Amino acid sequence: MTQNDQTLSRKIPVKSNDDSSKKPVEIKADGSFNRQTNRFTTPFGNQPGELPVESGRYRLLWSAACPWAHRSVIVRKVLGLENAISLGTVSPLRPRIPRVDWEFSLDEKGVDPVLDVQYVSEVYLNADPDYTGRPTVPVMVDLETKNAVNNDYFKLTNYFETIWAPFHKESAPDLYPSDLREEIDALNDVIFHDVNNGVYKCGFARSQEAYEQAYDRLFARLDELEERLSEHRFLFGDFITDSDVRLYTTLVRFDAAYYSAFRTNRNLIREFKNLWGYARDLYQTPGFGETTDFDAIKRHYHLSITIDPAKGEVNILPKGPEESVWLSTHNREELSNKKEKFLIQG
Repeated sequence: MTQNDQTLSRKIPVKSNDDSSKKPVEIKADGSFNRQTNRFTTPFGNQPGELPVESGRYRLLWSAACPWAHRSVIVRKVLGLENAISLGTVSPLRPRIPRVDWEFSLDEKGVDPVLDVQYVSEVYLNADPDYTGRPTVPVMVDLETKNAVNNDYFKLTNYFETIWAPFHKESAPDLYPSDLREEIDALNDVIFHDVNNGVYKCGFARSQEAYEQAYDRLFARLDELEERLSEHRFLFGDFITDSDVRLYTTLVRFDAAYYSAFRTNRNLIREFKNLWGYARDLYQTPGFGETTDFDAIKRHYHLSITIDPAKGEVNILPKGPEESVWLSTHNREELSNKKEKFLIQG
């Protein structure tokens, strides 16, 4: 029996929201993709009813393939939260079971070594036995209960940047400066709807009209960002913010995955002068490139399954694009007339 066979033999009874005879629940009547809402959104904080901020209390579960999870891992790395929040990694390949899930098949015996669970869905069901949505990453798990306590990917990095500050490393950057938070939040909302989720709206569309609307909106926004980055090294000037982290995780997956797998094929990111230089600038910054796994990204988007297990798999893994180009000279520092490698606001 292979390790994968042993892993699958430990299946847990999870309610499935997928039926091969039905349209996936996140596809609207007009064929457009409507991402599910987050189930566990209790904030981290020091007030009654909030999740206590304690070093060693939580485990962050992620997949190197997932852009939502990747940004939380970048921020965790950049701020030096590795000793305060442990990390569990799932396979980029979906398990071959009749539901959407994430599996710890990369670990010995196919289980997370700390939580002793095989599937991410287990921590969701620990917290809510009636949960029927997709178990998503990132998710913060309370090690005392093995319950999922927060899967709010939209706010998780902001919690790391603010309420988790007592556990930041010395000289950690300020990725979410108080005087810019309103502007950062506004830009993050735009980036989410039109770019981060925009590529998924293209890839998961089930009608030509829905696909073309998403496609046009995505590239209109990328064109705007291309222009913005013609004058500024980063989105808010000479220093990296939370917004840059969010945009990066889509840009770094674009040519390797979204361009072909999600039919976002008007332009490669390499064909945008400023976005391409900007993406390489970030990739070459500590915390970004070292947490980027192109093999995991390609395996997930080209070999695996997503919201619809019934649609099957494609068994060809693309060889390209060439990863070494990400280390090529970008000259973005010329926009700030500075030569420092890691320009961040402290």
